[in-house]
Amino acid sequence: MDIVSIGGGPAGLFFAILMKLKDRSHRIRVIERNRPNDTFGWGVVFSDETLGNIAEADPTTYEEITDSFAHWDDIDIHYQGQVLTSTGHGFSGMSRVKLLTILQERATDLGVDLQFQTEVADIDRYRDADLILAADGVNSRIRDLYAEHFQPQIDWRPNKFIWLGSTLRLPSFTFIFREDERGGLWRVHAYQFDEQYSTFIVETTDKTWAAAGLAGADEDATVAFCERLFADDLKGHRLLKNKAVWRNFPIVRAKRWSHGNIVLVGDAAHTAHFSIGSGTKLAMEDSIAVAAALEEHPGDVPGALAAYEAARRPVVESTQRAAQTSLQWFEETERYFGSLEPMQFAASLLTRSLRITHENLKIRDPGFVARLDRWFAGKAANQSGVNVPAEPPPPPMFTPFRLRDLVLSNRVVVSPMCMYSSTDGMPNDWHMVHLGSRAVGGAALIMTEMTDVSPEARISPGCAGLWSPEHARAWKRIADFVHAQGTAKIGVQLGHAGRKGSTRLMWEGIDEPLEDGNWPIVAPSPLPYLPHSQVPKPMDRADMDKARDDFVNAATLADEAGFDLLEVHFAHGYLLASFLSPFTNRRTDAYGGSLENRARFPMEVFDAVRTVWPRHKPISVRISATDWIPGGFDGDDAVALAKLLKARGCDIVDVSTGQTDPESQPAYGRLYQTPYADRVRHEAEIPTMTVGGISSYADVNSILVAGRADLCVLARAHLFDPYWTRHAAVEQNYELPWPNQYCSLAGYTPRFK
Repeated sequence: MDIVSIGGGPAGLFFAILMKLKDRSHRIRVIERNRPNDTFGWGVVFSDETLGNIAEADPTTYEEITDSFAHWDDIDIHYQGQVLTSTGHGFSGMSRVKLLTILQERATDLGVDLQFQTEVADIDRYRDADLILAADGVNSRIRDLYAEHFQPQIDWRPNKFIWLGSTLRLPSFTFIFREDERGGLWRVHAYQFDEQYSTFIVETTDKTWAAAGLAGADEDATVAFCERLFADDLKGHRLLKNKAVWRNFPIVRAKRWSHGNIVLVGDAAHTAHFSIGSGTKLAMEDSIAVAAALEEHPGDVPGALAAYEAARRPVVESTQRAAQTSLQWFEETERYFGSLEPMQFAASLLTRSLRITHENLKIRDPGFVARLDRWFAGKAANQSGVNVPAEPPPPPMFTPFRLRDLVLSNRVVVSPMCMYSSTDGMPNDWHMVHLGSRAVGGAALIMTEMTDVSPEARISPGCAGLWSPEHARAWKRIADFVHAQGTAKIGVQLGHAGRKGSTRLMWEGIDEPLEDGNWPIVAPSPLPYLPHSQVPKPMDRADMDKARDDFVNAATLADEAGFDLLEVHFAHGYLLASFLSPFTNRRTDAYGGSLENRARFPMEVFDAVRTVWPRHKPISVRISATDWIPGGFDGDDAVALAKLLKARGCDIVDVSTGQTDPESQPAYGRLYQTPYADRVRHEAEIPTMTVGGISSYADVNSILVAGRADLCVLARAHLFDPYWTRHAAVEQNYELPWPNQYCSLAGYTPRFK
């Protein structure tokens, strides 16, 4: 093959090496605009996993690289005068210049043609090549030349950062958080990469950077400023510059990675924030994947490139999701700095990407996790007024939590899940078994499905309701059973379907209008949910009064039924949510326009419900923290709404997202809604529940110890396994008392494999 790599960084060089190893007859040219020893930045980081991939691909290069490594297991976190250390993380660093030298020498030995100081304005001169590898970095000229095909998207992030070096020797990967004289917060990501030098990346918000007067500062002025700010941390050592400029990080994504015989790799195709140290890793793993695909598809370059993208894209996108969550943590560190105690701040930092969990940390550093769990148990005891053992402490998910007079025995909640199994809104034996089995299953709080406040408020003919004394008596039968099962509590979620009402049962066509038997529906504006859905009547004052009074009636009946907690449904595009979203609320009166106006009717309902709901019982509100639609309800609105709710007597916010409109485009993934609960919890200073993409006890423990939410709400996990909480206890060697009827389980050891 005739191969041309545009770009002589790690991706281009390593690909050339791998292809020469596969067939020395390949003609391979690497075209690099810079000189051999030019480099920007200082060190590079590899995880143990990445090293394994390199070792398998080319043992000789692996040995050369590892001989130059500075290895560390510890992470040091400098926070408010303390240094918190966690071990067992297994990373290695090396000089970027050294890495390039190793790869250049290896490529030269194998017969690769390296051409330096050569600009590539276009690729016409290389058109006859069998393969063109676009390894020309984040500002890829090749990607831009064919932008119509590759369809790149570049998201320039708001924080400023600068890549410096230092003579300071660091025993660990080091994070430093320090305030300047104006109260602006600065972050440092630092690590040693050889015997003499360390990388020292300084990051801050654009606002803090501008306030420090660095907008017009040259390299020398920037270095002087940073040396003054971090003098205590540098301990007399100097910071070093290497064409250092303040930059904003670009997140690069491309819809396609190949076009004909051209393929994008590394930063040309995708970037991952430096806070998870994956840029060089991804680039070199791309090279491994392209080389493997070409070997598997001999003579078929387009087929090989398609196979490469199919194999690599899920891995890269997963890494980008983790990097996105990590970079957002650093963009929003002000949210946590000073408000989180040192142990929790460290836990939040270490688990920020959501890839490292409480369980992972326990394997890596059991001593750190033991200290963290003791701290968390003590905080839980103080908050709940319940004694919690400190030696050994329970897993975080099995600590108590108080809301007014309600004390939950653990932090697991069974999510509201529509069963579509009622007739005229009446709960029946299905609901008794569904909710009762989860109460026996160990969760602390069992939530009913969305329970509609009137016949016309239902989503479907099968939805449960609470609008008559008969409904209350049927629900009381279930609540009494739940209360008889040890410590379990039960909550009711009250809602009104609004424009999403009068539809079929879920398994007959979710959100599809009924074929016959429709009832009139209402909404803030006459906008059908689907183009062929019923057009709702825009609500007038009489309609609002009726809906409000229906909620009040249902709340009164809920108390009679014996529910411990009441939740008002402000989410998922139902009636009250559709008032909140500017996408579904087009009113021009006092109930439309600004968030204050859009929230007016939902708050009228909440106030009326809070008035009749007993003061000693807590009340929750489920919200959609984003519509996932540009111009819709978003995170800022969610925080503002949560503040309104807190001021009116809401005890906890149940943070979900989306389902406002079919046009929404959620970014699904593990714990994908948890960052919204985290933000609401800290910025509105109100307890939160998080829901969505939570499937393991490791997820639950991680969320809790990092302060991202106070309760974890699981839906599908409980559908699959009503005893999910008990199984989680067994997996963690925690004894959860069984009902008397199951006392014969004493001493039983389950086997799951």
